[in-house]
Amino acid sequence: MSFAAPWALTLLLAVPLLLALRRRRQVRIALDFAAVGLFEGGRTSLALRLHRALPWLQVLALVLCIVALARPQAGVEAARIERQGIAIALLVDTSSSMAARDLALDERPSNRLAVVKQTSRQFVEGDGGALEGRTGDLISIITFARYGDTLSPPSPDHAALLALLDDVAMVSIPEEDGTAIGDAVVLGVEQLRKAPGGSKIMILLTDGSNNAGDTDPLDAARIAAALDVRIYTIGAGTRGLAPIPVPARDGGFELRQAQVYIDEFTLQRVAALTGGRYYRATDAQALREIYTEIDRLERAPYVEQRYQRSVEAFAPFLLLALALIGGERLLRNTRLLRIP
Repeated sequence: MSFAAPWALTLLLAVPLLLALRRRRQVRIALDFAAVGLFEGGRTSLALRLHRALPWLQVLALVLCIVALARPQAGVEAARIERQGIAIALLVDTSSSMAARDLALDERPSNRLAVVKQTSRQFVEGDGGALEGRTGDLISIITFARYGDTLSPPSPDHAALLALLDDVAMVSIPEEDGTAIGDAVVLGVEQLRKAPGGSKIMILLTDGSNNAGDTDPLDAARIAAALDVRIYTIGAGTRGLAPIPVPARDGGFELRQAQVYIDEFTLQRVAALTGGRYYRATDAQALREIYTEIDRLERAPYVEQRYQRSVEAFAPFLLLALALIGGERLLRNTRLLRIP
């Protein structure tokens, strides 16, 4: 409890003086009976005792009014915790090899891209478990095959971002097929360079090696390092052979085993040049664990702000004083009415 106008409390010093003056006035106007002994031993009625208490109601009301005048305030302290967001670029390979069905989605065989899309969604919005979600972060999505394409610049609107991610599909035109890792990294760096904030990271997910584009992946990594962009690289796919759908004679598709090749050496170098890490995801659970580790490593510090809000608390004192004055007036003019 504090007071906005503590000087008003000095008026309380005048209360004893007023009581002394009141008592002196009562003594001056009191009647002097010659035969006081006639009243000794008499029984004091309840009404008389209450009448004698009326002045004290006035005194108490005066004290409460003075306290209300001093404006008592109750301080309410609250803490607000904010997490400073970071900028993240998700680079997703959409080349035809991402159609390989060597990963599982909900315990059923699925292609690599579908698994990547699901785990990326969980990384962004959380899964109710180890993945907490990236609330407050600016996230962009870039897809790449032979060419890179920015689906979304760094944005805090994760709902719209995930809607775009759901529509991501593998290239269907042979002329657009390929894996331009270097160009995708440069495009990601350009997007992150424009984003506000301090920490900026890139998550590059691919299942192949750089075989298209104009930029060498290591040169792109050096550009990222110069701009303080950290890159985490993920190689997605099993080791050895993987079933890949190919056109069948009946017009449909059939699965054929194909050799899996991921240029892990280049991906390791790209990550190392920027201070990031390389991971290999051979199944959906491993990919989810990789995202969990990145989620834990790239948490911005929490900033706690404490503030105190003052709430005016004079009303109860004032209302009680008015109630006492009203009660005193009511008793004095009704039940305790005194006729000279």
